[in-house]
Amino acid sequence: MTKKEAYPLLTSLLLMICLLTNSILYAQNKQIDQTISGFVYNSTTGQALQNATIEIMGLHLRQTKTNVDGRFVFEHIPIGRYELKTSLIGYESLIIKEILVGSVQQIDMEIPMYENTITLQEVESKPKIHQTQPLNPFTIVGGQTFSPEQASRFAGGMDDPARLVSTYAGVTTSSMSSNGLSIRGNAPSLLQWRLEGIEIPSPNHFSDINVLGGGLLSALSNNVIGNSDFLIGSFPAEYNNAISGVFDIKMRKGNTQQHNHSFQLGLLGIDIASEGPITKSSNATYIINYRYSTTGLLEKIRKDKNLGGKLSYQDLNFNLNFPTKKSGLFSIWGFGLVDEVAPILDQTSSRKYLDEGVLSSADQQSGAAGISHHYFFKNNKTSLKSTFATTYSGNHIHEEFYDIESHKSPKTDLTYNTTNQIISSTLQHRFHPNHINKTGVTFTHIHYDMNVDHTPYYGHQLMNFAHSNSRTNMVSAYSNSKINISEDFAIIGGFNVQHLMLNKKTAIEPRVGLKWDVLPRRYISAAYGLHSRIERPDVYFFKNNNDELSNRNLAFLKSHQFTVGYNQEISPDMHLKIEPYFQFQYDVPITAIGNYSIINRTDLYTTQPLVNKGRGKNYGVDLTLSKSLKKGYYYLLTTSLFDSKYQAVDGQWYNTRYNRNYVFNFLAGKEWIFGSDILGVNFKASTLGGQRYTPVDEAATLRHPDKEVQYDANHMFEKQFRSMFIGDFTISYKMNRGRFSHTFALKSVNATKQREYIKHKFNMITQTIEPYFAANSLFNVSYRIDL
Repeated sequence: MTKKEAYPLLTSLLLMICLLTNSILYAQNKQIDQTISGFVYNSTTGQALQNATIEIMGLHLRQTKTNVDGRFVFEHIPIGRYELKTSLIGYESLIIKEILVGSVQQIDMEIPMYENTITLQEVESKPKIHQTQPLNPFTIVGGQTFSPEQASRFAGGMDDPARLVSTYAGVTTSSMSSNGLSIRGNAPSLLQWRLEGIEIPSPNHFSDINVLGGGLLSALSNNVIGNSDFLIGSFPAEYNNAISGVFDIKMRKGNTQQHNHSFQLGLLGIDIASEGPITKSSNATYIINYRYSTTGLLEKIRKDKNLGGKLSYQDLNFNLNFPTKKSGLFSIWGFGLVDEVAPILDQTSSRKYLDEGVLSSADQQSGAAGISHHYFFKNNKTSLKSTFATTYSGNHIHEEFYDIESHKSPKTDLTYNTTNQIISSTLQHRFHPNHINKTGVTFTHIHYDMNVDHTPYYGHQLMNFAHSNSRTNMVSAYSNSKINISEDFAIIGGFNVQHLMLNKKTAIEPRVGLKWDVLPRRYISAAYGLHSRIERPDVYFFKNNNDELSNRNLAFLKSHQFTVGYNQEISPDMHLKIEPYFQFQYDVPITAIGNYSIINRTDLYTTQPLVNKGRGKNYGVDLTLSKSLKKGYYYLLTTSLFDSKYQAVDGQWYNTRYNRNYVFNFLAGKEWIFGSDILGVNFKASTLGGQRYTPVDEAATLRHPDKEVQYDANHMFEKQFRSMFIGDFTISYKMNRGRFSHTFALKSVNATKQREYIKHKFNMITQTIEPYFAANSLFNVSYRIDL
């Protein structure tokens, strides 16, 4: 680290130490408390549950019961961390951990409870630990719940769900400059994002530009999203059109009791958030967050100054909820983002590589908005949720090449827009206390518009490589059941069907799983699923030289996925999970000539014909040892050992681009409470296998007019760089001051400045071909006030 780089970090640390010293003296003489309230309901029917026992564990005589409306209230709870236990005869008891109580925002919780198989017996069930169980009751293996508070607290999380889960077993970011996730050796593009049950485009700033399926930072705000599920492996039948994993994001409802507002200023952006009841006479609520990049704001303020180009982004998240007494719950939700990037040209005297003369500007808009209705029938057995939503993703990328005399020529002009209209409806019914079923159908209308003008050589005129303005539809349906054979044994089974009207291709996907509590506080599970995914619109709507859709009839990419899980609660705070898995992919789109496979795709668009003759296989084992935050500290140790291969048209098996073979993560944190103030220190250390690369074909490179590096297709991703060590940290200090709270934070990704491989380049000075590395990192200093 240079002196120039170290100065702002040391200054920030010194400021935090001064604030810490001053606030400790204040906090030790000031006692502040808060209220915890909530609503307890049947997870299947939405029915309010009366007489459920709620206990704040560790606080003497802090126990109450829910009223006839399913609500409870605890008053005068001191600032700090707590665990909440919920229990009721005939329902599975639940322990919710790591609840952070501050001075400003009243905690207002919604707690779903799941019926037990022993409802006729007057006994309570053993409690389930919330952090070890997904919110979706049909998920029995490969799933985990995460909270937005963890994304803010965990080292490397950067308030981003994608960067948070990169610590989980089986998951790694494909690049430190991106939050694109490679799950068990799969490409980031095979991950699905869902918001309020609807598939959405990648909700990341500068999405798909560097890594397909990833971006710089998430546009989903921690202030708006709630506890959500992250699923990998063999997930339930309701999740379709996904291969590697699913982000099932839920939006938080606004506080029903009071208005809360926050303002955050940081190096990465300025956030403004607000939530609360819409009117005092109803339970309708709102929650909204708006963010604008700090660099974009400075660019607008200092119009006459050269700031080194433009890097601007902004996003908006909102959720409005309108509960009614007879007609159910209505909600209006959505998110949107706008990105702009326009760098300036480097000095010609400092150029080593030809592509340093390429200027790439990009404009991006993306978002989703929907209206949902959730109705609970009077039989207390059935609920129906219906949603109408629209999603949009648009990109415009323009590239120009400047030679050493600053003469410019065009390189790329790309426009890429996709709009989906979606209608979805899901019926959940309890046939018996031991049997619940969830059945749904979704109709998606896809409108796609793309134009790609590109020149293969510097100095030549643009040529049109793709042009399409097309529409199609997709219909999917599923049914999924969970049957509890006994208190200790459950079976889950179902199917999913997808039909793409463009080419009349259909995929029928069976799913099955079982869970067995073999001993107290430990269980084994196993699941199998056939999963499939359509390609991105640019693949299907690519037109060849005869103006034909040569990829129109591509079938779904399909994957058999087997996962076994062993879970053990070593103690109430410590959990062990081991998951071996095997994944076999077939009907993978590949080129008829060469060794290209869609499994390794990184480009924003594809302009080549493909056939469904490829295969892939991923297998390995994931291990997780976690201790939840209690007595001021926590830790998480994850290990992944895996192998990832693909088969090309020549019949040979090659390493995939993402086959690192192993990943080790250790994350830990400590909190100190000084009266009403909280100091948190968190760090993360990761060791992972080196990046894969294909050997260079030196002769072909030297023959190329622009010396563009050519690779040896007979040895795809055969080589591997040495292993990488990455360190991240997060330091925060929160000062609770009655009606206000102040939070100061330092956050860094890749604080160790580990350099990662980008690609090989031709050095114009030395006339040699060399690997190009970059030390990509993120750093943020922020101040937040809540009131």
